[in-house]
Amino acid sequence: MRAHLLLTAPLALALSACGSGEPAAVPPQAVVTGERFTLRPQQLPDLAEVPATVTTRDMAEARARIPGVLTALNVHAGSRVSAGQPIALITDSRLTQEAAAQGAGAAAAEAQAARAKADLDRIRFLHREGVYAQAKLDEAQAASRAANAMLAAARAQQGAVKAVEGQGVVRAPAAGTVLVADVPEGSAVAPGMLIATITAGPPIVRLDVPEGLAARLRAGAEVHVSGLAGQAAGETAIGRIVRIYPGVSDGRTRADVTVSGLSPELVGQRVAAAVEAGAREGLAVPARFVEQRFGLRFVRLLSADGKRAADVPVEVRPLADGRVEILSGLHGGDMILAPHAGAGK
Repeated sequence: MRAHLLLTAPLALALSACGSGEPAAVPPQAVVTGERFTLRPQQLPDLAEVPATVTTRDMAEARARIPGVLTALNVHAGSRVSAGQPIALITDSRLTQEAAAQGAGAAAAEAQAARAKADLDRIRFLHREGVYAQAKLDEAQAASRAANAMLAAARAQQGAVKAVEGQGVVRAPAAGTVLVADVPEGSAVAPGMLIATITAGPPIVRLDVPEGLAARLRAGAEVHVSGLAGQAAGETAIGRIVRIYPGVSDGRTRADVTVSGLSPELVGQRVAAAVEAGAREGLAVPARFVEQRFGLRFVRLLSADGKRAADVPVEVRPLADGRVEILSGLHGGDMILAPHAGAGK
């Protein structure tokens, strides 16, 4: 009986404490510590998506200068060439025949000039000996001068034909990379026909801007370029507009953008570009508050009481000043923590 009382006494004390109405003591909850940032709406650049192409500031075009047949094409797309380098050969059989005819004419004129000189030398000697009169000498001198003039004319015609024939050699107008060279060998070509397109100058990104957006472009505006070879998913390169071309063609205008570190090997690649076209209200945070894991981006959102933090997925867009714009996942007034923030008492 005494043992039973000893066992029931603690239970009675516990039940009496529950019925007294006084709450049990709860240890204080930990407060999350670390660098904090409160999101506030602010004016941010408004970006418009436009198509673009990696190209060079200038495009050098190697064109045919004479009609004929493309007998040799020594380059292909991607070939590196130097200025003046022969890249193709165009031949015209008519020029070959004309050159042969002019050569024969020049040889005949040379023979006539040689004969006239020999006659002049003989008559000059006989004139000194008193055999021929002065009139005979004058006639021989005139004939020699006429023969020499005919020889000069024949040689000039021969040189002109050779010069035209030499225009069949197509040379690179500038140093760079061949972008297009797709004329098959054996094709008939006409003067002015494009044989090869060669990049010239530093690589740039050329925007193809709708005319409705053209009026809002300005030199120095920020441009975000994505889709470059070697870029990670979601990564963008930031550049600036350096030239806006006047006029509108087919409802579009062009603008050139310089991007640091752009490789000439990317010339011809189609990319996407977001161009600054005004300003709008948005949310921006320092890039250090955004953490990337498994291809997704997260920020640590702090609860209103400051005692809890949760990882929230967000969509972001990089800004030129090192910050990122929050496109979705957060709202104005939210407080976020830097990654790896801890908890304190």
